[in-house]
Amino acid sequence: MSKLGNQIGHFETIIPHFFRTVKGVNAVRERVDTPDGDFIDIDWIDSTSSTKLLILSHGLEGTSGQAYIMGMAKYFSQRGWSICAWNYRGCSGEINRLPRFYHSGDIEDLEFVVNHARKQKRYSHIGLIGFSLGGNITLKYLGDRAQVLPKEIVGGCVYSVPCHLSSGAKALGEKINKIYEQNFLFTMKKKIIKKKRLGQLREFNLKKILFANSIIQFDNLVTAPLHGFLNSAHYYKQCSSIFSIPNINVPTRIVNALNDPILSQECYPYTQVKSNKNVELKTPSLGGHVGFIGLNLNSSYTSELKAYDFFEKHIEQKVLLNKVG
Repeated sequence: MSKLGNQIGHFETIIPHFFRTVKGVNAVRERVDTPDGDFIDIDWIDSTSSTKLLILSHGLEGTSGQAYIMGMAKYFSQRGWSICAWNYRGCSGEINRLPRFYHSGDIEDLEFVVNHARKQKRYSHIGLIGFSLGGNITLKYLGDRAQVLPKEIVGGCVYSVPCHLSSGAKALGEKINKIYEQNFLFTMKKKIIKKKRLGQLREFNLKKILFANSIIQFDNLVTAPLHGFLNSAHYYKQCSSIFSIPNINVPTRIVNALNDPILSQECYPYTQVKSNKNVELKTPSLGGHVGFIGLNLNSSYTSELKAYDFFEKHIEQKVLLNKVG
């Protein structure tokens, strides 16, 4: 990628994050208690007559209120879909109850949200969309749970996915990407301080955590030991969705822009996709990281239009196959 391409990638990443606004989306929040004594906050945009549900998973340190989530929610809901946009533990504006947080391979919580939605017995078609870390979780869920995947799930569409976590973490630590990395670290450290004040994480060294200057250091000190991994290397290997892609057995689309400033080359799973006819990899030259700007900053984005077409196409094919069967 040329120097100009990299500059455009940063522009497409930063501008929508700070300046895109999505109006006219009215969500209702539900707090759902988890079996381990914690909670997950879910925002619902309900279309009462719809049998189609879209489940949206946000990126690292994001929320269900991110513009890229709300833009996707608005586009689909205006076309008759119900929306379930969930917040990872500690990401909804209120710190979660347990010492644990969330992590890049946290498919159990996504599975919990899927099954919670299925309990309504309304949805015959469920689509999954994930962004960045949420894309990694989505791919890993689809691959690792392939043999027991609920029949309602019609497929997945993911954007800007760090499929190979170790090289992705190194790319995030490069000098040109420090602005992103330090922003993530700032909010994660704030949560650690809150948990300490609540009497959690007593065994963790707060001083060391606050002086961590990279995602890799933070994952070594917090993410890995907190969630049962030996260290950051073990965590990255166990949770990288690139190893799950070969097992996916529902239609899935991965969209990683070539000018994404924080994805490593290993995060473009050309080989894995080539061996699995259910998965396609799109690598547009433009898009940045979770950018994909539309005709103007606040219009519908290309990611939203194409995701909608993707799911409608595969729902139609599924219905036809059921009729033939």
